[in-house]
Amino acid sequence: MSSNGDKPDQQTTDPEMPRIEFPCEYPIKIIGHAVENFAELVIAVVERHAGEITADKIKSQSSKNANYVSVTVTIEATGEEQLQTIFSELKAVESVKMVL
Repeated sequence: MSSNGDKPDQQTTDPEMPRIEFPCEYPIKIIGHAVENFAELVIAVVERHAGEITADKIKSQSSKNANYVSVTVTIEATGEEQLQTIFSELKAVESVKMVL
């Protein structure tokens, strides 16, 4: 017979979050409306917390109908706090729809 759930399952009580060892290269993908200067705007937000980002660390792609754009910026991440701050500030940008 199966357990009635009185005991918590050891494997499900602690979410399996991947452990990241800092510092490390960390890609951040920002998706938003294809507005003028979208890439420059989101890159400026990231650079405030990660320093200057060279062109080889930036990739941009438009959607099929050019309504949306995705910008992937790879940074040298220094810690969870830095990443949380970047994600929060990016999500506050009006034209940003998703940050991955």
